[in-house]
Amino acid sequence: MSHKTESHFNNEASNTSSNPAFEQVLETRLSRRSLFRGAGLAGAAVGAASVTGCATTMGSDSATQLDRLGFKAVPKSLADKVIVPEGYTAQVIYALGDPLAAGVAPFKNDGTDTQFEQRAGDHHDGMEWFGLDAQGKPSASYNSRGILGVNHEATTDEKLASFFIHANGGTATLPRPAAEIDKELAIHGLSFVEVQTDGKRWAYKTSSPFNRRITTMTPAVIHGPARGSEHLVTKYSPDATACRGTLNNCGTGKTPWGTFVSGEENWFGYFFRDAKDDDARKKDKQVQALKRYGRKAGDASRHGWESGGSDDRFVRWNNSAIGASAKDDYRNEMNTFGYVVEVDAYDTTAPMRKRTGLGRFAHESVAFAKPVAGQPIVAYMGDDARGEYIYKFVSDAKWDPKDARPANRLAAGDKYLDKGTLFAARFKGDGTGQWLELSMNNPQIANSSYFEFKSNADVAIFTRLAADAVGATKMDRPEWNGVHPRTGEVYFTLTNNSARTAATADAPNPRVYTDMKGSKEQKGNVHGHIARLADASPAGLTFKWDIYVFGAEADADKATVNLSSLTDENDMSAPDGLVFSPATGICWIQTDDGAYTDKTNCMMLAAIPGKQGDGTARTIKHGDREVTTYVGKTPTPSTLARFLVGPKDCEITGWCETPDGRAVFINIQHPGEGTKMADVTNPSKYTSQWPANAGYGAGQRPRSATIVITKNDGGVIGS
Repeated sequence: MSHKTESHFNNEASNTSSNPAFEQVLETRLSRRSLFRGAGLAGAAVGAASVTGCATTMGSDSATQLDRLGFKAVPKSLADKVIVPEGYTAQVIYALGDPLAAGVAPFKNDGTDTQFEQRAGDHHDGMEWFGLDAQGKPSASYNSRGILGVNHEATTDEKLASFFIHANGGTATLPRPAAEIDKELAIHGLSFVEVQTDGKRWAYKTSSPFNRRITTMTPAVIHGPARGSEHLVTKYSPDATACRGTLNNCGTGKTPWGTFVSGEENWFGYFFRDAKDDDARKKDKQVQALKRYGRKAGDASRHGWESGGSDDRFVRWNNSAIGASAKDDYRNEMNTFGYVVEVDAYDTTAPMRKRTGLGRFAHESVAFAKPVAGQPIVAYMGDDARGEYIYKFVSDAKWDPKDARPANRLAAGDKYLDKGTLFAARFKGDGTGQWLELSMNNPQIANSSYFEFKSNADVAIFTRLAADAVGATKMDRPEWNGVHPRTGEVYFTLTNNSARTAATADAPNPRVYTDMKGSKEQKGNVHGHIARLADASPAGLTFKWDIYVFGAEADADKATVNLSSLTDENDMSAPDGLVFSPATGICWIQTDDGAYTDKTNCMMLAAIPGKQGDGTARTIKHGDREVTTYVGKTPTPSTLARFLVGPKDCEITGWCETPDGRAVFINIQHPGEGTKMADVTNPSKYTSQWPANAGYGAGQRPRSATIVITKNDGGVIGS
């Protein structure tokens, strides 16, 4: 996920390709006029106890599939606490700085703590559940013990420094002290932590043998078509088979063979490029690619990690061509990020794999279609930036049900994720779409005049340029996605887009409007929406689509903005996280919003959506232009309702559950991020003091944290 605003390094808009506008990709035999004419196609605050869980998007054989929600919607809130429905309890169990090994000191939360390689990282994000039985063996059915795989996306920062983890806010000028940078290198990445319940309360185990941190410095192995590419050669790995670390990890997924996959999102901002680097690279095609991926010559880095000294752990963040060749510097280091990484949560010794076959972009979650024996594995992904694309990966290997419980889980990943074909989505105005092949088999790639592709390794590394070349549809920040366990349809959150204009509005991104936040005007697609795709077959090349729901304020104009007729029970802004519960079929929607935060903190909603095509066509006027889109059936509070509201300045993200659906884990990311660095030693000026104000941990500095939610009567969540 990204931060609430579309500023800073989290939401670049580097897609300046001349991809055709929506109208231009319609079949020429259809006139715009005839196309439009035929378009008919109460809450309890966080307190003491319970729950667990983790969602995959593979579908479910569970008999418990809800048809209506069984709780009363919680109201919008600006309080600095977590609010859940009456009859539910939320408990904090795992926060920034919590020790993960014996001998690591309790977290003081005053900026003096060290040993972050053995503590919970910052900005808890996507999350998955990996069950353990009473003997500590992998289990798909055990409900009271498991491993949480947690992304640690980023850190709350201002003027370079991650100020809450430094005693006096850190150093805001270059060069930065090595000791500060080392903390920041360690709080990014992933963590795996064992959790368990005694039947009353959940807790994490401080010294479990399954506990593990993966940081920006952890060795990784490159897999897939880009392995060995000249564009991945670095001083660290001259043969381009290895790299270090994972960075800005956002959404997650759980593979059909039981591993954890995590998307590297906004990694580009962590790298520095010298002002004269374009000249140093001369005619290297990487200059075009670097700009397309958000790094122009002279761009400053987010944290100034490259300024820490001459040690390799700092120099690697300088992406400039400063050596005699790529083997002598880190000009290609940025190319080693931007992938889906795969980890076996049960094996603490197996190295992380970077799955380059799934493409390189600002990855969010990975949602797998339910595997079918003898058919390819299919994975869906989004690229979270303004004007970026939706993708699908289809494996060469056909699914063998024996691989659901393989002896070597990462070897199964090699089998299904290293060889396959990547596709980008083109949406058409008649409610259909096409998957465009991104490989050297496509003449638009092999013969491209837009960018020189020499191999499928180039396609894997420069995926955005390949999607540009084939004319994929620019979308409003494709973030998380999930596969409906009943219908197999794919839901994509399109969080917002301040750059969307009347001239560029199209059928899948149809809204352009002005929204007021106090006296401030917000323009574009301010509140975002959720698109729904129905593939003709999971591995097929065509799909149908509509918009499941449009984010909006309840009192907004229903003709131009609140097209889904949302009410006070379910209005929302900036949908971001999205996961389907295998236990119940509920679609959980989480927000990362800055547009509606004058009226409510970020939230999580529960939804029971219908099917693609269950609504109507709607036409929106933009001056002398008309755009027709397709809106799903209007939700009601029994099919879409607000389940949770978080504390001040947070984002709600990450979702997983126990197999029985009776415990759900959620992440509260960056509470208090509106605090100013100058106020870091003055708790009275923190915009949030959560979770300390909920009775968790020492100090008053706000901390990202995992909570667990249970139903007081022991029932299934949402029922």
